[in-house]
Amino acid sequence: MKKRPNPINLSAVTTYPLQERINKVSIHDFATVPSPAVDLSPFLENLPRILKAPDFLALVDTIVAAHRTQKPVIVMMGGHVIKCGLSPLLIALAKRGVVTGFAFNGASSIHDFEIALIGETSEDVGAYLQTGTFGMWEETGRLMNAAIQRAADTGIGMGEALGKLLIEINAPYTDYSLLAAGIHYDVPITVHVAIGTDIIHQHPTANGAAIGEASFTDFRLLTEMITHLEGGGVVLNFGSAVILPEVFLKALTIARNLGHTVSHFTTANFDMQQQYRPVENVVKRPTEMGGQGYTFTGHHELMIPLLVQAVFSRLRDE
Repeated sequence: MKKRPNPINLSAVTTYPLQERINKVSIHDFATVPSPAVDLSPFLENLPRILKAPDFLALVDTIVAAHRTQKPVIVMMGGHVIKCGLSPLLIALAKRGVVTGFAFNGASSIHDFEIALIGETSEDVGAYLQTGTFGMWEETGRLMNAAIQRAADTGIGMGEALGKLLIEINAPYTDYSLLAAGIHYDVPITVHVAIGTDIIHQHPTANGAAIGEASFTDFRLLTEMITHLEGGGVVLNFGSAVILPEVFLKALTIARNLGHTVSHFTTANFDMQQQYRPVENVVKRPTEMGGQGYTFTGHHELMIPLLVQAVFSRLRDE
């Protein structure tokens, strides 16, 4: 009989200084927040009332209405959104109080954390994979895993712990960090991970129990936010194809199971291509009891700035 394999020991893994890594994304290429004087209202009014244009206008109005009636606007997002340089626009929405909560997958938290640390992120996976150095970056793993351990020890969520650590160490680029903005503007950011999907799980300091505890706390926090969606709340999914649509569906189930009426709200999926889980688990199934779901197909670096500026244009008089 074959001998049963034992789990590998990560203590001998070699890590490398983050500053030595060649990155593909820099804050120097990030979007900037337009002047409040920039008004898209005439442009929006001139759109055709055909196909997706009315849906887009309706979503913008729904987000604005949610803000004015103090209903939740929750943004779920994959890491590609940060790599497209869109953090400043989303931070502006959080600062204005339009977005009331964010839900990250693990990749989003890592890219955001690295941006705060060095103003860059997104390594060349293919090149580093060949040498066994992909993801083996000392500061990213050590600092993030320390924050996650603290989260587990103190009973707070992963997102809160990561944001607090960035501020505590005075990371030089926190102005570009959603995690830090979540602390500054008191906007909850939850992080939802699958063990083994993120580079910090390769690190010798990774603690699976702490990762699970901190992310589970965030799952419960997101569920609490979802209980308040009834009657005008909004959930936007920006580019998460699997993890966050699945998390959202389970959190919504718990909210309804506990007796909360969560039906009349709006969802929208923005992505470069529409995929099964976001369409079913964000747009269609959650709104079958009432509400509205939308899909918008296009590049994040174009669609999200358009949405953000359209919302700000509607709010110019406030």
